[in-house]
Amino acid sequence: MNHQRTRAAARFPVSYAIFELALAHKVFAANLLREHRLYPGQELLLMLLFETGECPQSEIVELMQLDPSTVAKSLRRLENAGLVKRRSSEEDRRASIVSLTKMGMSLEKKILGVWRDLERVTVGELDAEQREQAVAIMRALEANVARAQPAKSLAKR
Repeated sequence: MNHQRTRAAARFPVSYAIFELALAHKVFAANLLREHRLYPGQELLLMLLFETGECPQSEIVELMQLDPSTVAKSLRRLENAGLVKRRSSEEDRRASIVSLTKMGMSLEKKILGVWRDLERVTVGELDAEQREQAVAIMRALEANVARAQPAKSLAKR
């Protein structure tokens, strides 16, 4: 495995580095979130609701750039855990409005703390200029990939 890993890393250094960073970041985040009985990605949905208070499910799909079935599955899990609730929109009974429960609201400081720890560990000893450069490079790489694909395919993560 190490031999193949080395060859892949040497042949495709940027893509492989992104893959390794994304995996390490997700594993570390998962370990931090496990304490709160959350899976990676669920905290992003909750953070969106911390900001908006309540949000149509279709808007969550759009803002998070995820497939509707992925959002529905996450919401079902969060609902079963007692962290969010859904109700029909008064304007359009087919649309669901998602909001936090009291238990969901109580996680805000904890989740923000997880992300603070994740950020601290991720940037390590990089200074402010290096952090800005890292973000700029990642945004440029993201834009390159986005331009190379139809818009809908990127939304199905």
